[in-house]
Amino acid sequence: MRNIRFKAINLAFPSAISTGVLRSPIGRIQVPEAKGTQDFFGLNYYSVDTVAFDLHNSAELFSRSFFPKGTDLADAGMNSNTPAGFLWALKWAVKSYPNLPIIVTENGIEDSTDRIRPRYLAQHVHAMWRAVNFNWPVKGYYHWSLVDNFEWERGWSQRFGLWGLDVNTQARIRRPSVDLYAAICRENGLSSDMVAKYAPEALEVLFPSK
Repeated sequence: MRNIRFKAINLAFPSAISTGVLRSPIGRIQVPEAKGTQDFFGLNYYSVDTVAFDLHNSAELFSRSFFPKGTDLADAGMNSNTPAGFLWALKWAVKSYPNLPIIVTENGIEDSTDRIRPRYLAQHVHAMWRAVNFNWPVKGYYHWSLVDNFEWERGWSQRFGLWGLDVNTQARIRRPSVDLYAAICRENGLSSDMVAKYAPEALEVLFPSK
């Protein structure tokens, strides 16, 4: 139920701009002047949540959520490195809004030690490259985030930045992912040399030798 409610809220505005009808949990509102005014579809993607029926978990309406087996878990365990889900999300956006270009407006993982982020970044950029090769209209990508940010009710407990931030002094702390992202931007692509240097554990997955 929770995921259904969130989906309804998340899709309310793009659906209104596409169809001229704002669909929300409280009903439908006609906004014909909004139809056809959307320039692009902005996609935010972090990871995949798998939801299953659980008879013992009445507090969550008899459901439980978990991450796919074997994926890298972020610091607080709230998201994971699941690049396959990114490709699924892009495919969904193409099918749902076929006449709009797609811009990835947020994509990243909380990782204070930069243990996961380099391979997360490499694998997700690679997934986006696959989408482009399917001729899907992915026109831009923004990593979340440049510098550690204040995360709503979680404060500074989640570190999403390519650059770390000392909250007391405001000094920026260079993480290895900074250089990987800079290399990707300079080349407008992802190479095996970049992966070998910054995320060698992902090299065989992304650039198999056989």
